[in-house]
Amino acid sequence: MSSLLAKYLIEERGIRKDKVDHLLQKAKESGERLDSALVESGMLAESEMLQFYASQLGLPFEEDLARYKPNPRFADRVPVGFARNYNLVGLDEIAGILRVATCRPLDLYPMDELAGLLRQPIEPVLAPRVEINELINRTYAQKTEVSDEVERELEAEGMLESELEFDAKTDILNIATAAPIIKLVNTIFSQALRMRASDIHVQPSEHKLQVRYRVDGVLYDVMTPSKKLQDAIIARIKVMGRMDIAERRLPQDGRASIKMGDAEIDLRISTVPTNFGERAVIRILEKTTKEFRLSDIGFLKDHEEMFNTYLEYSNGIILLTGPTGSGKTTTLYAAIGNINRPDINILTIEDPIEYQMPGASQVEVNEKKGLTFARALRSFVRQDPDVILVGEIRDLETGQIAIQSALTGHLVFSTLHTNDAPSTVTRLVDLGVEPFLVSSSVICVVAQRLVRRICKECKQEYVPDDRQLKGFDLTLDDIENGHLWQGRGCEACFKTGYTGRTAIHEILPISERIKQQIVEKLPAGEIKRWAVQEGGMLTLRKDGVRKAMLGMTTLQEVATITQRDTF
Repeated sequence: MSSLLAKYLIEERGIRKDKVDHLLQKAKESGERLDSALVESGMLAESEMLQFYASQLGLPFEEDLARYKPNPRFADRVPVGFARNYNLVGLDEIAGILRVATCRPLDLYPMDELAGLLRQPIEPVLAPRVEINELINRTYAQKTEVSDEVERELEAEGMLESELEFDAKTDILNIATAAPIIKLVNTIFSQALRMRASDIHVQPSEHKLQVRYRVDGVLYDVMTPSKKLQDAIIARIKVMGRMDIAERRLPQDGRASIKMGDAEIDLRISTVPTNFGERAVIRILEKTTKEFRLSDIGFLKDHEEMFNTYLEYSNGIILLTGPTGSGKTTTLYAAIGNINRPDINILTIEDPIEYQMPGASQVEVNEKKGLTFARALRSFVRQDPDVILVGEIRDLETGQIAIQSALTGHLVFSTLHTNDAPSTVTRLVDLGVEPFLVSSSVICVVAQRLVRRICKECKQEYVPDDRQLKGFDLTLDDIENGHLWQGRGCEACFKTGYTGRTAIHEILPISERIKQQIVEKLPAGEIKRWAVQEGGMLTLRKDGVRKAMLGMTTLQEVATITQRDTF
């Protein structure tokens, strides 16, 4: 093969024969192969070298492996060390033959060994080394070899002994700032971002440490580092969050900012002591200037038109309600984005600032320094605002100031934690706000939940049974074409059938009749009954059913997230 390569260089590339001969002699003396010497000398690019081999050996060449998904069988049967050492990674399987990417087609030993490990025939595919390494990283993203490697490195340095207990702050700090631990924690964060996780849980038990990610609202076990690394991992997370690493008997909160590629990531860190050691939960907030649109986050056309009507008001309060993590803040940003113009002064007070909003002045709560929602809101009135966003109404003082701001000519957006839209207005009254102030200031309430979207890669039709439809007061005649959709489960969606989330909504306009009901202090159930039966309000469950019929989500997901409507 070396002679053929030399002939190609001279005849096809026009390189002088004496130069090629010199390189051949040098490679022979050093024991290095000609192809390696050519690439290292810069005489031939790796991709061109691989294309030459592909033409001579009759093998396929793939310059980009980004389209290939991690092969779970390859990850299960082939040690990561073997894959990295020989630059081999599984691609796809065709007729029982596994195609394997390699950048060294003349190395026969590793291919024979690989066939033995996999216990099936393999077919080599030529690809650049950098592409192979990237796919190796993705393939082994959920394996624990990285934690095993960290443990070995620390033990080799005498920093991790089986009976070691951290009593002194300096001992903990030494290990928390050791390169292997930093590498492991960075791997946990980078993998979480690749999986689109919103939260990372580092959860200790009696005999192991479990790392879990919340993806699309569901927790997944992804890594089990050695129990020996528990204190070091928690300490490293605390160091990042500027927390007291020596205090392990009290809960602590911290914040950190990291950069992953081009993305700026904010981390909100919380630790609590448990009977098996400290547990940490990290909320991931990606800083972005992305502009959201209501249609992109789940508003169907009729709901979007209804909501936009209230966005045109010059004063009043628009409230978003739902549990933590239900996308309320994203909806608020989308709403304000609809009215964000150069002639409008927009001020926000948030905890924390989740997205950068061009054209708005954003303030972050800092309770340690006395900057609360109420204090910031009080000062906002003197900043000549047109629109005010208050991250959350947590107490009577914030609620009263928000209402006074609305009554004095400002459009105010805020959130509350209630189960549905009608409960929101009664919640304000429960906080101590006078009913007549609530009825005269609140103009619209939107309740929201997030449901998982059906995976586009494995979406398929099915015919629901009567028992399933009965829980939604539906029959097959109510379903267009007589079928719904569900995800079969594939590698892209981690076998769940879902990828990403969308929102379902319940919009309650504060009509004159509802204003009267608020003043009369009617219970939320009475308000909801009238809003649905007389006002035409679609409940969360009904909006979820609409989106299931459109193929956006499934009835099972809607049933999990919402309660059956009873009036």
